[in-house]
Amino acid sequence: MSGTYLGMPAFPKAAHEAVHDATLRGNLRHATHTIRAKRAKAVAEVSDWAALREAGKRIKDHTLRHLDRYLVQLEESVTAAGGTVHWAADADEANQIVADLVKATGESEVVKVKSMATQEIGLNEALLEQGIHAYETDLAELIVQLGKDRPSHILVPAIHRNRGEIRDIFEREMSEWGRPAPEGLTDTPAELAEAARLHLREKFLRAKVGISGANFMVAETGTLLVVESEGNGRMCLTLPETLISVVGIEKIVPTWQDLEVFLQTLPRSSTAERMNPYTTMWTGTTDGDGPSTFHLVLLDNGRTDTLADEVGRQALRCIRCSACLNVCPVYERAGGHAYGSVYPGPIGAILSPQLRGVTSEIDASLPYASSLCGACYEVCPVAIDIPEVLVHLRERVVTGGEVTSKGNKVVLKPAKGHAAERAAMRAARWAFGRPGALRTGQRLASRTRRLHPRSLPGPGSAWSGTRDLPAVPAEPFRDWWQRTRGGKDGAK
Repeated sequence: MSGTYLGMPAFPKAAHEAVHDATLRGNLRHATHTIRAKRAKAVAEVSDWAALREAGKRIKDHTLRHLDRYLVQLEESVTAAGGTVHWAADADEANQIVADLVKATGESEVVKVKSMATQEIGLNEALLEQGIHAYETDLAELIVQLGKDRPSHILVPAIHRNRGEIRDIFEREMSEWGRPAPEGLTDTPAELAEAARLHLREKFLRAKVGISGANFMVAETGTLLVVESEGNGRMCLTLPETLISVVGIEKIVPTWQDLEVFLQTLPRSSTAERMNPYTTMWTGTTDGDGPSTFHLVLLDNGRTDTLADEVGRQALRCIRCSACLNVCPVYERAGGHAYGSVYPGPIGAILSPQLRGVTSEIDASLPYASSLCGACYEVCPVAIDIPEVLVHLRERVVTGGEVTSKGNKVVLKPAKGHAAERAAMRAARWAFGRPGALRTGQRLASRTRRLHPRSLPGPGSAWSGTRDLPAVPAEPFRDWWQRTRGGKDGAK
């Protein structure tokens, strides 16, 4: 990744500030509860949802195991269809490739389809530094851009804004970017949508260059696919003369038939729809139909390093549905900005530290931005075991060890501030490896339970400050079992 948001603190500090914002919490609570209720209803309609989920997982895992082969096949297919493929190792390389391609057209403006990959690499800012203005056309992304804000949700980037705030942004900022907001604009959804439509229409008709990402790429045909709900994507993908797509290398699937699975699970998990209103597919270029020039920029930016981690690589299955955000109690209260990344919520807590590493304060804190309740795993349409990866990354933060960085094996030092945690884990390992010592410790804890404090001292106070310490039982389970079962059934 290109780095964290400038000036962002570690997650605990950012979240502490966010939970005291009553308006933010109200906006998030209303939006996430509405989306997840609709999703649950849409998923319940599908009798074989569990089978579809398993199929999606297997397709993704198979593709990741053979990613090198399928990427070469994709390049050959795109090239044969009239497109040009570029390979970008990191954000800087990808941004420069796109800037050079836009400059070659002689244009200084581009329209964009909503794209997490371009946000990840900071493409808009990089283009602006070279005199190229990028205009977001997704309604929520437009709100974020006009408001000089940052996205806080994968699917609904402006989820932290209410209708009144959006109206104020439109009235204040639209005239600086193009067509001004209509006189007397209210905060009704229809009027806000119409104001955005009128503002964007002239940009669509004027633009010669479009920039997109892709939800999926098909290796066997070289086809790219974008699903969306507003129609702005269709305009960006068909009207400009030049189309540039920046896509992470993990977005590939082997065959056209594989799309059958994901086109059932993605819309239900994201927008709670049986099918996306707009599903746009294109394969290279065709005379007289769509852009005459197509460029595909394949983005690594830490993905092959993530692939080298046998536990963490499952994060690359992600199809960016955002279902995990909508059920996460931490995200609902802290909001997306606290994660310091374009990938917020549970998936961001495992993806960002792998793409960027855990050497920065905020990335080292992200694996702890979870209660490990497991709700995210339950709703994930490709069965990413997010709690498993969170625990795995916590171990990396606390103990360090060997990781892959930019294709090379390096040894991380343990992060600062985790000495007590390391000591506690070592003590637990010692005790659990010695049944006699564990039994003695349990009995001692039970017999002295009246002396136990109500909160933990020292570093532990941060944990017990917001939680009740569980009471120690009067009798350890081992002793109860021995007493009540009398050593039967192999009890020892």
